[in-house]
Amino acid sequence: MINVKNARYITSAVEPKDYPKDDRPHVVLVGKSNVGKSSFINCITNNKKLAHTSSQPGKTRTINFYLIDNKFYIVDLPGYGYAKVSKQEQLDWGDMIDRYLHETSNIAAIFHILDIRHPPTLLDKQMGAWLQFYQFPVVGIATKADKIGKSRWKSQMELIRRELGWSQFVPIIPFSSITTQGKNRIIELLDIYIENYYDR
Repeated sequence: MINVKNARYITSAVEPKDYPKDDRPHVVLVGKSNVGKSSFINCITNNKKLAHTSSQPGKTRTINFYLIDNKFYIVDLPGYGYAKVSKQEQLDWGDMIDRYLHETSNIAAIFHILDIRHPPTLLDKQMGAWLQFYQFPVVGIATKADKIGKSRWKSQMELIRRELGWSQFVPIIPFSSITTQGKNRIIELLDIYIENYYDR
């Protein structure tokens, strides 16, 4: 059972040679810039200072690895879609993400982080299609749920599911790092995916 009592930053990587070399499973976070991935990490790990949060998007320019309970890694990929960097830098980020997803054999699940307030962007859809093509287990995390009324959650999650072409088997969790809404369900899913990884 995952307790998330011991979470620590391990390394930042650009090239595969810099990834951790053990066989622990990776739970991977993908999402556009400023969607709340760092806040998600800090909330789930009960450590507000573990992942650096910034009001300026585009700050995460490396692949960051966090070791959880000495059992698995949360892997934070660079946020996509930040327009205020050069086209070359955007391409470099894309290559970094593509290389990681292609060359990492111990991915247990992908958590696709989306803003519950808005329809998925074109880049969200492209990432969703890419993940489906490679058949990674996917969980949708609909962040900033505290920013809209609870009565809107269902319709917004249905919109996300429809726009990304997700089946009913893809969980979508309304989440807030402020209220911790959804945190317990996410811990339950982490437990399932990590257990499935070690059982395979």
